[in-house]
Amino acid sequence: MTQHGERTVVRTARGAVRGVPAEGGGVAFKGIPYAAPPFGANRFRPPQPPAPWQGERDATGYGPTAPKPPYPAPLDSLLPEVDIPGEDCLNLNIWAPADREPGGRPVMVWLHGGGFTNGSGSVPGYDGSRFARDGVVCVTVNYRLGVEGFLYLGADDPAPANLGLLDQIAALEWVRDNIADFGGDPGQVTLFGQSAGAMSIGTLLAVPRAQGLFRRAILQSGAAQHTLSPGTAELVGRHLARRLGIPATREAFAAVPLDRLLPVQRGLRGEISADPEPERWGEAALNLMPLEPVVDGDLLPAPPLEALAAGGTDGAAAGVDLLIGSNSDEFRLYLTPSGLLDLVPEELARRTAAGYGLDDPDRALAVYRERRPDASPGELLAAVATDWFFRIPAIRLAESRWGEGRGTVHLYEFGWQPPTFDGRLGACHVSELGFVFDNLQDKSMAELLGTDPPQRLADTMHAAWVAFAATGDPGWPVYDRDRRATMHFDLEPELRYDPRPRERELWEGRR
Repeated sequence: MTQHGERTVVRTARGAVRGVPAEGGGVAFKGIPYAAPPFGANRFRPPQPPAPWQGERDATGYGPTAPKPPYPAPLDSLLPEVDIPGEDCLNLNIWAPADREPGGRPVMVWLHGGGFTNGSGSVPGYDGSRFARDGVVCVTVNYRLGVEGFLYLGADDPAPANLGLLDQIAALEWVRDNIADFGGDPGQVTLFGQSAGAMSIGTLLAVPRAQGLFRRAILQSGAAQHTLSPGTAELVGRHLARRLGIPATREAFAAVPLDRLLPVQRGLRGEISADPEPERWGEAALNLMPLEPVVDGDLLPAPPLEALAAGGTDGAAAGVDLLIGSNSDEFRLYLTPSGLLDLVPEELARRTAAGYGLDDPDRALAVYRERRPDASPGELLAAVATDWFFRIPAIRLAESRWGEGRGTVHLYEFGWQPPTFDGRLGACHVSELGFVFDNLQDKSMAELLGTDPPQRLADTMHAAWVAFAATGDPGWPVYDRDRRATMHFDLEPELRYDPRPRERELWEGRR
């Protein structure tokens, strides 16, 4: 790393990049390509090496983002999105401490969420300068989304599946090969992510090709439960081909312009919501994520949780320390702002519980009502869905991680409730992000979090993430089946043992 006045230049394997001091601390390098643009001859192909360049590449501004449709209403006005046009979208951003340290600093690589169809590493709230301030090299990554990243057309399709996962692996390989030049230690990489980013990490733990690319992992509101079987993924791919009026081949999809493809992709989730029949949509009828990693038998040999529970060490999981958690009221993000929380009838809450595998839904809802005696059917549905989507998968992943040669596991729950929406939003999905990044000064999520979220909670939570990246210990006991130690993050963080056991026990033996 060479300093030239206000400019800082680093030479990577493909050429030199020029960064600038970051406002929150350290030096920022943005829009660095880790792979070639995935268009033209590279569309629907595995990530290819980026072309080298001469001279100093300007890395002072974010690069193009992966193509994506807008979020559906009302999320489109609540969740910050960044859309930067251009084909060179397989890029990453780095915030590095200004001073070099012998042996290198811990590295944290962020995979954004967005249901595998939205999001980018360039969202303002993901600014990594506070990590750089605290001695960590922080990297955020863009990867292919939606059809471009997760199309599957069957075992006879010669093109590889899971291109979005392959992009993530390519970014991690780039970090391995280049991060030392930015002051990072390639042997101390923590992969962290939220929602689809966390689910990606849960999947990569079972991917042999990802082995050795990260030493630790933090999974926020996502684990290893949500992938598609080949049959479901092929159903989705062929349905999209029919909607577009094209043959179900990669060549035909590659000839469809993005401005025609993205609207059809956007409508897919609505189609499933309107007719959530498992015979038609398979697993996607429940998780409403029709474009996500598929167990293709190649890159991903088996369902991640099954592979991890079986104790195999062929994937990336061997020796990896994990920090896993969820938010107390995740699903309220999808019910409260839209007003649906007050419109859910009791029968829909029962059907939802049964659909998620609780074969005695009346008993299940009665258990959930024990802690919520005045809860509406919508509030009960939100609690059940939060557990099925997020909390129970986190616990299952934690409990799959014991045995010889396995890393440690720590569990957390984020419970701070913002005052917005008359206090009914709860600790919903995405509400922990500003605290993890210590970016509460970013007001792009003020409509969700309010105008004065507690800085002391950000101080505590951000410090725990930094400590885990540096040492593998976030500051509380490891998780085991005997005590089930869980750090509850709120205004006053509290270590809890086996929180809500009656609700947890409902899911034992369920899918």
